[in-house]
Amino acid sequence: MDARLHPEEFLGLELGDAHVIRNAGGRVSDDAIRSLVISERLLGTEEVVVIHHTDCGMLTFSNEDLTAKIKEDLGVDASGQDFLPFSDLEESVRGDVEKIRASDLIPDDISVSGVIYDVKTGQLREVVRG
Repeated sequence: MDARLHPEEFLGLELGDAHVIRNAGGRVSDDAIRSLVISERLLGTEEVVVIHHTDCGMLTFSNEDLTAKIKEDLGVDASGQDFLPFSDLEESVRGDVEKIRASDLIPDDISVSGVIYDVKTGQLREVVRG
């Protein structure tokens, strides 16, 4: 979701080379799984790479923080909503890769790996090999 990042550029992809599913924190939500299933089942995707990045805003809050802000700003009770924040970048990548691999909707022969993109150096660091 981060507007500073252009995955096609740092991955060396051309238009049409990959399906890029973007959301806050790069998290594997139910909707991300839905998109992966469509990509894989109907469009032939054979590999998934989970990419999280350094200096991510998702590292800066908790569900409780955001729930309180929503209550204060909007008067709405968002308790029980998981906004999927995290405090450990590598662990979030590992957890998201595992969530994809554990999904009954993603076949075992789909390669799933995870990397961290360093926003300062432009380097990718492998966390989970596919």
